[in-house]
Amino acid sequence: MPAQNQNSPISSPAQSPSWVRVVVIGRNWKLTLTRLIVLVLTCFVVFRFVLLPVRVEGISMLPAYSNGSVNFVNRLAYLRHEPRRGDVVGIRLSDPSITWPSIMYLKRIIGLPGDTVAFVDGTVLINGKALDEPYEKYSCDWNLPPVKLGLTEYFVVGDNRSMPAEFHVFGKVERNHLVGKAVL
Repeated sequence: MPAQNQNSPISSPAQSPSWVRVVVIGRNWKLTLTRLIVLVLTCFVVFRFVLLPVRVEGISMLPAYSNGSVNFVNRLAYLRHEPRRGDVVGIRLSDPSITWPSIMYLKRIIGLPGDTVAFVDGTVLINGKALDEPYEKYSCDWNLPPVKLGLTEYFVVGDNRSMPAEFHVFGKVERNHLVGKAVL
């Protein structure tokens, strides 16, 4: 049997990995394993401490956030600035010292610290002036007395106000209960 020329285009299977192995593992399995470990650790850190996944249950944030959808709350959003009117935020119901909140509400901030918030025939009044709410698609007939917010309090409410106020969770929330800003 003649010896093969080293420049020959024909090579034996032992010399080069199969295309399946190259696609699945790569040419260097140690480098692929290192990349996989880095990817897993990065995902763990991001989804444990930065972007918290939140599944929406209920219709209080329709039409912006539908029932059953999954969204993320960015815990780093308010490191450089305080929450703003119109932001959709995750609100922790449990003790603020817990790092992994188990129950959160997604609500929209309509009142900032120091504001007076009232509902008159479904219109939100902030310090006596009507609030423009382009995100609210469902009208309501709520009438609620004015609420004065403290220096660390925000007023939050859902976008879907078509139901009576008694069926909604809304009102004053302390700053330390705001987990972060909704991303999607």
